[in-house]
Amino acid sequence: MENETDTTPSIDKTAFACPFCGAFSNQTWGEIYVEDCKEDARIPSIPTESMTRSLRNSPKVLHSREGQELIKWHEKMGEGKPFIARLNTLYGVREKIHNLHVSRCTNCEKISVWCHRKLAYPARKISVRPNSDLPPHIITIFEEARSIADLSPKGAAALLRLCIQHLCAHLGEPGKSIDQDIASLVKKGLNPLVQKSLDIVRVIGNESVHPGTIDISDDQETVTTLFELVNIIATQMITTPKKVNSLYQKLPSTKLKGIEQRNQKATKK
Repeated sequence: MENETDTTPSIDKTAFACPFCGAFSNQTWGEIYVEDCKEDARIPSIPTESMTRSLRNSPKVLHSREGQELIKWHEKMGEGKPFIARLNTLYGVREKIHNLHVSRCTNCEKISVWCHRKLAYPARKISVRPNSDLPPHIITIFEEARSIADLSPKGAAALLRLCIQHLCAHLGEPGKSIDQDIASLVKKGLNPLVQKSLDIVRVIGNESVHPGTIDISDDQETVTTLFELVNIIATQMITTPKKVNSLYQKLPSTKLKGIEQRNQKATKK
């Protein structure tokens, strides 16, 4: 029985998390038919930027409804993404492409392309999104790892290891040796669970780059967990301290002063 909470895109579903906008939405499925290129255009007709620019600069085109529609079509083609356009044509015998389908999201109306049972376009991203409190340059690496996780779990693991290296540097460590950085954080009182999370991402990331005993070539579950661990580390090391400090600073100044005096007395004992 299908898991109702599973929003993973699938050719067996009429609703799932859109690969483009991420919203859980209904999907309209379509089949694809072939129309041979005309004899005077025996290769695909893909307009160039100069052709589109010429249309925009033509008063005759701009002042007609057909011209406006033509410009819109040129601009859509220029985006380089699949889309649907209605054509008023009469068909005789049509050739259908089998094992190739499209799904259209009812939320963002973007088109996904499926070959057999596999999402061919866009590249599937892992569902785990980065903790928004991560520094922008780490989020960029995290997103790159998300974009390749489906095709290369090893590559994604290596990039997540790089996230950890940059995160250690963000936390004040040298950032040259993750192993030494983690050891330094442990001396400073690092939560043992965070230490284990750091070491899991570090070791699996290393094994993905260098020949070792761990092979995650086809292990989507493990690579998904690595993304989750990076977020857990960020929550413990960045998000939670940020929230606590923000609330602490909102305490009345007299209370803060009293707490400081109490701490000074406790330190002297």
